[in-house]
Amino acid sequence: MNVGPSGFNNAPVTRALVIACTLFTIIFGTQGRANQLGWSYQDIFQKLQIWKLIISVFTFSSTPELLFGLYLLYYFRVFERQIGSNKYSVFLLFSFVLSLLLAVLALQLIKDPSLSTLSGPYGLIFSSFVPFYLDIPVSTRFRILSLHFSDKAFIYLAGLQLLFSSWKRSIIPGLCGIIAGCLYRLNIFRIRRVKFPEFITSFFARLSWPSMGNMPPPSAPARNSPGNVPSFAGRQMERNYTAPVSSTVEPPEDTIATLMSMGFDRNAARQALIHAGNDVNTATNILLESQSH
Repeated sequence: MNVGPSGFNNAPVTRALVIACTLFTIIFGTQGRANQLGWSYQDIFQKLQIWKLIISVFTFSSTPELLFGLYLLYYFRVFERQIGSNKYSVFLLFSFVLSLLLAVLALQLIKDPSLSTLSGPYGLIFSSFVPFYLDIPVSTRFRILSLHFSDKAFIYLAGLQLLFSSWKRSIIPGLCGIIAGCLYRLNIFRIRRVKFPEFITSFFARLSWPSMGNMPPPSAPARNSPGNVPSFAGRQMERNYTAPVSSTVEPPEDTIATLMSMGFDRNAARQALIHAGNDVNTATNILLESQSH
């Protein structure tokens, strides 16, 4: 599967999240407390250990879960590049909060005092599988024996490994994350129209160190660009924006690579960028709109 430019170029929020998860897991893991960070209904409503809700979001319980979790978080940075750091921050917060509320409700309904949920950013990881399934196109297909697979199969396998890593303790937060992703997709409470003040996303850019190599700064979205449409891929994009002026300038390789990281063909990405005047957001919507027909 095409992953485009390496590193966290144009994905400062994902970079900060990966750094936080790594540091928290190492800190609590070296103290032998990682397995104690999972929380139960009694921890929250009887012992009032609210801090567990916050800490558990950034701490994986074991090294294998950390590796699979960071791999998926790193891959899903494609969505931050696609919709922008601001809206991705909204999606991140919405997924975290809603999945935690659903997990608390699930534990109360199960009424098993010994059952606790697994720590880690499961809400964000599994909510990201919703746009991954719906919006990321298949770029290659292959066959093993008599079975047919696509390049997306590796991401699904990593997700299944994480989902079933600790049976009920991981399945509950994983399913809650998927529900949160579906509700975001359905635009409940018009959540996809919400945007944070710009200083919040710029804070993440200053907080995390720059990627290796000379990466160009993120380009500002065009004023009339449909990249601001409240959707991961713009399949429902608005029709009343000013059409971009086609550019005869050859698109830069890094912008082509950015579109390829979303799973698009190189030649199609190049043509879309030329038509969009080398604006990545507009080119993304052109490509996705062409696939919907």
